[in-house]
Amino acid sequence: MALIEAHEITKVYKLGDIDVTALNRVSVTVEKGEFAAIMGPSGSGKSSFMNILGCLDKPTSGQYLLEGINIGNLVRDELAGIRNKKIGFVFQGFNLLPRVSALENVELPMLYDGVPSKERKKRAVTALKSVGLEGREDHHPNQLSGGEQQRVAIARALVNNASIILADEPTGNIDTKTSAEIMELFVKLNVESNITVIIVTHEADIAAYSRRTIRFLDGRIISDEM
Repeated sequence: MALIEAHEITKVYKLGDIDVTALNRVSVTVEKGEFAAIMGPSGSGKSSFMNILGCLDKPTSGQYLLEGINIGNLVRDELAGIRNKKIGFVFQGFNLLPRVSALENVELPMLYDGVPSKERKKRAVTALKSVGLEGREDHHPNQLSGGEQQRVAIARALVNNASIILADEPTGNIDTKTSAEIMELFVKLNVESNITVIIVTHEADIAAYSRRTIRFLDGRIISDEM
């Protein structure tokens, strides 16, 4: 059984009286432990596809199976549970809470999951260490560089032992050198921990870190290359 199975996924948004087709019968399979990049121009459907993969949205038609679970059959609370336990999100803008420490930012997903305080701290410290931020636990986001903030976001994505990391333009707000360090960290997590990594990027040099590139245009996959 594949980790991700998307069958004939179509997504249509209503804009007033107009139907806009963001995805048009997209089918793709991703095995556990893959590292894939999704590329395409603005409006090509890649973000809509990532939202469906991340259980943030449902397809208008077609079927999305995550670890054999038909996501289209789940209600809102069940979708939230899937997101919290199976998927780690990393965004271009880091999405850290500015008034709390790196440790507390990483603890957030566990708060929603009801993990006891002592266990939360232990797991958050371990996650920060895994991304090279040992000793930075008490620093607030404004005391960290852009690359360090993104590492905190990656630690937060890892802390509930997610099997998938979905990263949307994860290097968009950091410089070239730091981008390389972040991508090498994704490669390390993929290789050493067998975490499935899927990134959306406009940049060919970032996509080159992946082992598979899926290109979107006008809501369809136009190429899928290993």
